[in-house]
Amino acid sequence: MRGIIETAGTRIAYRLAGPRGAPVLVLSTSLGTTQALWDAQLPVLSGYLRVLTYDHRGHGGSGAPPGPYSIRDMARDLIDLLDALDIERASLCGLSMGGAVALEAARRRPERVDRLVLACTALRLGPADRWRRRAAAVRAGGTASILGEVMPRWFDEGFRARQPERVAATAAMLAGCDGEGYALCCEALAGHDGAPTAEAPSAPTLVLAGAGDVVVSPEAALELATAIPGASLSVLAG
Repeated sequence: MRGIIETAGTRIAYRLAGPRGAPVLVLSTSLGTTQALWDAQLPVLSGYLRVLTYDHRGHGGSGAPPGPYSIRDMARDLIDLLDALDIERASLCGLSMGGAVALEAARRRPERVDRLVLACTALRLGPADRWRRRAAAVRAGGTASILGEVMPRWFDEGFRARQPERVAATAAMLAGCDGEGYALCCEALAGHDGAPTAEAPSAPTLVLAGAGDVVVSPEAALELATAIPGASLSVLAG
């Protein structure tokens, strides 16, 4: 099932798949990608879970309201989406920026979160100045202008050689992203600090990292896992 939810803050495009009555898993995407990022995982996960994917504000089929944006705004979008779909409780899996959003949602509304998976994310996703420069570059040249910078950071040389179609599809997602929406999300990341400022999430938490990730190092993932009481860390080789 696909649809659009009008919230107080924006318009959110979503997809809901899997058996009714099954536990709900929400998949939250990275900066510059849409819910199509999860197409390879959806057929497997929706066999036994009720899987909700969605586009962040400024991405895909969702709205791009005037800025500024914050990670808290995007966490509120997620909670509003759950409210609109009458989902009382769900597990959250967030990738990169989506991980920051999932963590913020779990802190703000812990009673709504069953389990939490934070993938390739950190307390701070890079220096603020880098995000501000990225926002300025996209406003000047569009998201296609940063493909040469971003894609080698997302996919190493071996992966690009083995799965060029997957890389091309992801590049097309980024190139098609609304430029102003992307820039506003960059500025949200520039202003974000995930160091605990409120009660830590109470849900069981797994932090995932890639051993060769040049965007979020295993050391940054360890820092995140250490900041969340009881969280576990898994570093994936290769």
